[in-house]
Amino acid sequence: MSATPRRVTRAQYEILASFRYALRVFLRFSEDAAKDVGLTPQQHQALLAIKGFPGRDSVTVGELAERLQIRHHSAVGLIDRLTVLNLLDRIPSKEDRRNVSLVLTPHGETVLEKLSAAHQVQLERIGPQITDLLHRLGGTRNREDD
Repeated sequence: MSATPRRVTRAQYEILASFRYALRVFLRFSEDAAKDVGLTPQQHQALLAIKGFPGRDSVTVGELAERLQIRHHSAVGLIDRLTVLNLLDRIPSKEDRRNVSLVLTPHGETVLEKLSAAHQVQLERIGPQITDLLHRLGGTRNREDD
């Protein structure tokens, strides 16, 4: 935050509210899409966090917990459930058997591909609206700076 707080204009409130609404519509779509394939939203987020981790297709338990912003023990429970559903495998480290890498199973890859394709279509549909709202919000702030 800046040192001197600025007044928020009526236009900015309206844009922020519209932006929040657009995000919530997307999140609702995402939650429903996950449920349609038999997953919880958090299970879907875990699969995506693993597959989309920068530079590799595996993560540690700690990295997954960080990506999902959950506690380590909560991540372990989530991993257990994904493993039972045959969506995730634990690969023990050759150097230290206490460390494991988490990777998607072929079934997990298939489920995530289906969900991700549907999400891309939705984002293509609502992306221009979100981009417009962000530009409008930046434009109202810039005008106030003058």
